[in-house]
Amino acid sequence: MKLKLQNSFLLMTGLLAGVLVSIGHGVLAERDAARATLPVEELRTFSDVFGRIKNDYVVDVDDKELIENAIRGMLSGLDPHSSYLDAEQFTELQVGTTGQFGGLGIEVGMEDGFVKVIAPIDDTPAQRAGVQAGDLVIRLDDTPVKGMTLGEAVKIMRGEPGTDIILTIVREGLDQPLKITITRDVIKVKSVRARMLDTGYGYLRISQFQSKSADNLVDAINKLKKENDGGLDGLVLDLRNNPGGVLNGAVAVSDAFLTKGMIVYTEGRIADSKLRFNATPDDILDGAPLVVLVNQGSASASEIVAGALQDHKRAIIMGAKTFGKGSVQTILPLSSDSALKLTTARYYTPSGRSIQAEGITPDIELQRVKMDTVDSTIEPLKEANLSNHLDNGNGKKSAEDKASDDKDKKGKLLKDDYMLYEALNLLKGLAILQARMQ
Repeated sequence: MKLKLQNSFLLMTGLLAGVLVSIGHGVLAERDAARATLPVEELRTFSDVFGRIKNDYVVDVDDKELIENAIRGMLSGLDPHSSYLDAEQFTELQVGTTGQFGGLGIEVGMEDGFVKVIAPIDDTPAQRAGVQAGDLVIRLDDTPVKGMTLGEAVKIMRGEPGTDIILTIVREGLDQPLKITITRDVIKVKSVRARMLDTGYGYLRISQFQSKSADNLVDAINKLKKENDGGLDGLVLDLRNNPGGVLNGAVAVSDAFLTKGMIVYTEGRIADSKLRFNATPDDILDGAPLVVLVNQGSASASEIVAGALQDHKRAIIMGAKTFGKGSVQTILPLSSDSALKLTTARYYTPSGRSIQAEGITPDIELQRVKMDTVDSTIEPLKEANLSNHLDNGNGKKSAEDKASDDKDKKGKLLKDDYMLYEALNLLKGLAILQARMQ
């Protein structure tokens, strides 16, 4: 399954990085045009303020520090994702795109001056410690987060594997802040996991979109097909707490289930920000029903997939409304080994919906609940319950025994993951309906 991409090299690193590397002649031309129309009066005011600080501030401040702080302030006033990256931060960003780094395993953003958890990454220290999407981090060890930049907070959270950090968290529904101790580790993100939920029905989770996510998805689905005698009656695609990742990976995953039409497009002011991505023939599921699970931790690239499959009516989207990260950031290297991370475009679904600050509303909304099973009734006595009952003569388990096994599996799934339980039920209903309509 080959995807015909346009003439720009795209690289997104989820909500925290969320970047598009696309530095072309159009960007440079726009920059030159901006220089030609510089606001002289406003720059004179800036120069005056700079001079007053240099002469009158209580302590001497380095010129470079003043300029960098001014640049940071200018960018932070635009939106939460535009920022200035000094040489060290630029290097950290490039290291972060390798898929392996020392840290906690959470994707974060800023909200009201605090660090907001967009999503914990699967099988990482943060996820195992109980950090949840939507948590607000107000302290890192004994240091208040208020007043920090996102880059400063991330730098503190990253560190040597094996070292501890205490996160003080405010969580919706709790009266008191929660303190969670997390031991840093090397974060290795495994993008795709799959298993059979029931006979004929598969489950595939993508925790983060990487460049090879689509290839891994195809391999995983082919293995599931082999486990089910060459085919699947339906699939649950789990994108909950998926903070995004490589744009090309999201486009290719969408293409795996679509046979034609647009997947996503971007719109911005410069020519290089206007991109279109279209599907190619072949559906890896051959039209079998597909249910996509999302929640408030599903952001950016995962919203692109959910939006494309929803607009093309290829899947039922189930869960909670997504995060709403629908902007594209361009990394613009500067001459001093630093860089700008600048928002340059918005994502749009095939029908023209902007994801930015809106998110994807599920076709079927589910609340996050935890189910506990209670034995409130006594099962009626049946033939299969009698000691030494005669078997049914076909050499296999009786329907009663199979029903008991299925009930145990369903009970465990209901207790462990209510949303997935409901998604499986919906998937079975869709498969039955599809079979009857053929």
